[in-house]
Amino acid sequence: MLKVVSFFSGAGGLDLGFKKAGFNIIWANEYDPSIHPTFERNFPDTELDTRSIVDIDPEEVPDCDGIIGGPPCQSWSVAGARRGIEDSRGQLFVNYVNIIKEKRPNFFLAENVPGLLNRRNLESMNNIFSPLTDIGYNVSFKLLDANDYGVPQNRKRVIVVGYPEDFAKFFIPPEPDEIKPTLEDAIKHLEGKEVPAKGKDHHNPEVKIPNHEYMKGRKFSSHYMSRNRVRSWNKPSYTIQAGGRHAPCHPQAPLMLKTNEKDVFKFKEGQINYDVSRYL
Repeated sequence: MLKVVSFFSGAGGLDLGFKKAGFNIIWANEYDPSIHPTFERNFPDTELDTRSIVDIDPEEVPDCDGIIGGPPCQSWSVAGARRGIEDSRGQLFVNYVNIIKEKRPNFFLAENVPGLLNRRNLESMNNIFSPLTDIGYNVSFKLLDANDYGVPQNRKRVIVVGYPEDFAKFFIPPEPDEIKPTLEDAIKHLEGKEVPAKGKDHHNPEVKIPNHEYMKGRKFSSHYMSRNRVRSWNKPSYTIQAGGRHAPCHPQAPLMLKTNEKDVFKFKEGQINYDVSRYL
């Protein structure tokens, strides 16, 4: 079984994919203490290093076949300030590449948001990965959508993969699935089984299906209506974001219509009579 180490591991989503593909996650690194209990519960047999990557010497990283990670995306996201490599979080990408350079695994993978491919970031991207091409890695990247591979939401991510030149190969992603899952496939059977969260979105012990509580206690983002938030049952969801303040609406919600050139949307009236707040 090939050994893999993971950086910016979070709750272990990327690690889980590799585990299901037959890899052994022997060591992981995650700095945020609020995430540690979740990762440790998901991967009880994996050693978790809780330091910042900037404090880790490559010699302290176990020898492995592959290195995987998703460096912080806020610096590259089109929804953020887009400071890229000028942001301290963006510079963590360089720390990640430096460890790969020193460890020289048989492969590496980096995952990030589509904004990484924006014209303004292409020079930075080239500078980040050139140290690896300089030492003999074939590096390639592809923008992939999770909905093409069995996930019921449109979630686009840049996947960067490198192999030593001796392998004489570049990363070629698998062909997209012919049938793509929809909201109906994912959550239609759960309709009517949801319960409200307690207080400021705390766990409701009355919930019968884990994590099937709807948000009540927080205000939605002031930018909430600036983009479409509704997909019908026969479509995949929009990207599920980390915070509930930007969550897509329930597919039962009426469609949203663009009202002006600034991409501001409003609900199409007169379709369904119900408490909208329940499904936001």
